[in-house]
Amino acid sequence: MSKFQKNAFILGAVLLLTGIVLGAFGAHGLEGKITQEKIMTFEVGVRYQVYHGFGFLFLGLLFPYLSFSLTWVFRLMLLGVILFSGSIYLLATNTLMGIDISKILGPVTPLGGLLLIISWALLIVKLIRQKI
Repeated sequence: MSKFQKNAFILGAVLLLTGIVLGAFGAHGLEGKITQEKIMTFEVGVRYQVYHGFGFLFLGLLFPYLSFSLTWVFRLMLLGVILFSGSIYLLATNTLMGIDISKILGPVTPLGGLLLIISWALLIVKLIRQKI
């Protein structure tokens, strides 16, 4: 197993584990503390975190078959998950913290989403260009 594969598998597992924990927290721990709409928003962050946890496992499995580096795909995807899901978690629960951070974090969410899109697009381009 390469260092890249090990890191991809570990990160994928960590994202899946924390996604499950945060999903349970959102469904049970936040009930009655924030609005149902904010709980649904929180669940979007969980869903995309879990999707990309599987994405990192996929990158680890794909790695041995590629003739190109996945470093930028990995970095962009990780930063995208942090910015997208992380900002959603904070925006959904900001009333519990007693501060309004929506003006600061509002633009961060779409930036994170854009990085996720770019990471997958970059992978597609690299796969298309790979020589068989």
